[in-house]
Amino acid sequence: MQDAKEEVRARLNIEDVIGEYVHLKRAGRNFKGLSPFSGEKTPSFVVSPDKHIWHDFSSNKGGDVFTFIMEVEGIDFRAALEHLARKAGVDLTVYDTKGSQEIAKKKKRLLEANDLAASYYQHSLINNQHAVEYVFGKRGLSKQIVQDFRVGYAPTSGDALVQFLNKKGFTNAELSQAGLLNQYGGDLFRGRMMISLMDGTGQVIGFTGRILVDDDKSPKYLNTPQTLLYDKGRHVFGLSQAKESIRSGDYAVIVEGNMDVISSHQVYIPQVVATAGTAMTEYHLKALVRLSSHIRLAFDSDKAGLAATERAIPIAQNVGVELMIISLPDGVKDPDELIQRDPKLWQQAIDAAEPSVDWIIKQYALREDLNTAAGKRRFTTAALDVVRMLSNSVEQDHYLYEVTKYSDSSVEALVDRLKHGDEAVEKRLRGVIDKSKGSVPQDADSYQDNLLAAALIDSATHDLFRSVDITTFVGDARQAIAEYLSTHGGKLVRETPEQLQKYDYYVKMLLLKAEYRYADWNDQDRYFETARLLRQVANEHRKKQKDNLTEQLRDAETLGDDTKANEIRSQLNKLIKEIQSGQR
Repeated sequence: MQDAKEEVRARLNIEDVIGEYVHLKRAGRNFKGLSPFSGEKTPSFVVSPDKHIWHDFSSNKGGDVFTFIMEVEGIDFRAALEHLARKAGVDLTVYDTKGSQEIAKKKKRLLEANDLAASYYQHSLINNQHAVEYVFGKRGLSKQIVQDFRVGYAPTSGDALVQFLNKKGFTNAELSQAGLLNQYGGDLFRGRMMISLMDGTGQVIGFTGRILVDDDKSPKYLNTPQTLLYDKGRHVFGLSQAKESIRSGDYAVIVEGNMDVISSHQVYIPQVVATAGTAMTEYHLKALVRLSSHIRLAFDSDKAGLAATERAIPIAQNVGVELMIISLPDGVKDPDELIQRDPKLWQQAIDAAEPSVDWIIKQYALREDLNTAAGKRRFTTAALDVVRMLSNSVEQDHYLYEVTKYSDSSVEALVDRLKHGDEAVEKRLRGVIDKSKGSVPQDADSYQDNLLAAALIDSATHDLFRSVDITTFVGDARQAIAEYLSTHGGKLVRETPEQLQKYDYYVKMLLLKAEYRYADWNDQDRYFETARLLRQVANEHRKKQKDNLTEQLRDAETLGDDTKANEIRSQLNKLIKEIQSGQR
């Protein structure tokens, strides 16, 4: 079930799952909250989306998303996997014996079918004058754009593509799985301009088909259904064509329609992608944040567009992107229409993007009569809901002041309303434990974790481990890392080294602890702390030896073995002197 586990893990954001139980707030690259396993008042529960782990420093518990569900729900791994698979929309039955190999083969076949279909549609376009006039004439697309986006044409005949792919060795079952067949076994797409949907590497995973002549009988756009390859909630249209421009320009523009993207690329504004007819999700932003953390949205300014932008704010907060909003001129319905008027106007609109919260508050102010008490109430309610989404207190203060300027309300009144809203959020979270139960006892040897965490991120301390007795560390994982530092020291550890893959989670936990505890310390303080903790490790080991020798001395005295007893006393005296010396 390892492949099933990885598929579920890939489809879920650990912070979203845990956020159903713990009120999380962003803290740099991580999230923090109050421990769900103890009654702490200062947050020490940390979730790392980058490392896909969580760790509770108050109870010393931690793990991945599966161990969290096992802990809070009190279920075993299989039940946790099934619970999260339902949430992720993963069918576990396909992961039976040899399931992963079969899925890999199936994906390869579906990619081959889609690639051949794209080539077929491109060839059909060249051979159909009506389609040529529409694509190159009415839509004004260039040959280069048609090639880059693999634009084609689906013939009107009922099963032309099916027959073509059958001759290439594909069964109807495979074509159905690729999303190319209709319910009757014929071609899904007929008489449409075809736009290939590609993944980030440029592989065709599906299609969008647009009718050439608008009518009331057929939908304007027809998309590939959900398949093993295509997931509309994850797919970013135009990513493979835009990624280099996004990386070099350090921002991405997200629009709603595929033609908005294509038109923009045609006028050499290439850092534009689309969510392609579906609501923006965290998966969309996570695909882009690897290229740039600056995102500009070009959604409609109507009620639906306002709601979509509002939903995007907490998503952007979770992912850690800076979100800005592009406003189109009055009377322009989408970027494609603006580009047809003048491409310079589209670039000007992009350059004039404003912070998302400013844009939303302004839109709410325009929609209410702020000269009336009712209008002010509705405006402040809506505006405070947006401000409440912000994780940074400085930003919250800034926008509270902005709201007071629009509504002529006092800051104190708004702060009070904001506070009560936070309490409502807490009440909506699922209960995990009775907070009155108190804290969980600490691991007596957890100071060794602090020592190793500090050392991993400070190469100057590694020399201190060369003279350390590795057996003084408790547990195989601690001993393995201490030995690694003593023999492979001198370099910062940012990811789990190959030699420590057996202890991958423990290394990630230590790196998370280092970031949580030591990131703001200077080099000298970390060095002295490491040296102090190493002395503590040695001293605690001596104390355990002392307890062991004391027990042996009692046994020797009970048995009347004076020779053995004198030998143990000598060892004890020497050890006590070492302990006293180590405490100075």
